[in-house]
Amino acid sequence: MPEAIIILSGKRKSGKDFIAVALKNVIGNDKCGIIRLSAPLKRQYAHENGLDFAKLLSSNAYKELYREDMIKWGEDKRNSDPGYFCSISVQEDNDQKIWIVSDARRLTDITYFETNFPNCKILLVRINASKAIRKVRGWVYTSGIDDQESECGLDKNVKWDYIIENNDNCCSMYSDDTILAIKEDLYELFTNEGSNS
Repeated sequence: MPEAIIILSGKRKSGKDFIAVALKNVIGNDKCGIIRLSAPLKRQYAHENGLDFAKLLSSNAYKELYREDMIKWGEDKRNSDPGYFCSISVQEDNDQKIWIVSDARRLTDITYFETNFPNCKILLVRINASKAIRKVRGWVYTSGIDDQESECGLDKNVKWDYIIENNDNCCSMYSDDTILAIKEDLYELFTNEGSNS
């Protein structure tokens, strides 16, 4: 059972995976595990459609070929059970004290963790990147994808604990003030727990 969960959200090509890895490296690989909510979705979608699961996990053109259909397929699953992919994701090898959820996309994702892990410290982190930077990273606006809940579901009505402006393509993220503040926030949690026991 985790003691803290960091939930990351951001648009396509905002750098969610990059920030997740940066956080894990700064906080400590021995303390953190990265949970990808899209991994079980992509695994099952690949299985049902005879596709390459590893290629669907990457950020290449292969994934983009199937994105729209995969989103529709995933929405159908979520409509019958909003926490379906979250519950599968947390069953995988996640025995670290801190979970970093790298790709929350809907309010139901956040609600799942708040409801099922009420004793955990939960930090909500929004990752922003300008459209120009996202285009440099390969983003092209696509109707039917970028205007759907999977991209817009957390644009409003969320009180973010931290906002990271990820408009840089270099390793300065590892010393970013916001990432260091998140690390400090978590260390205070563990220091306080240690002194109370």
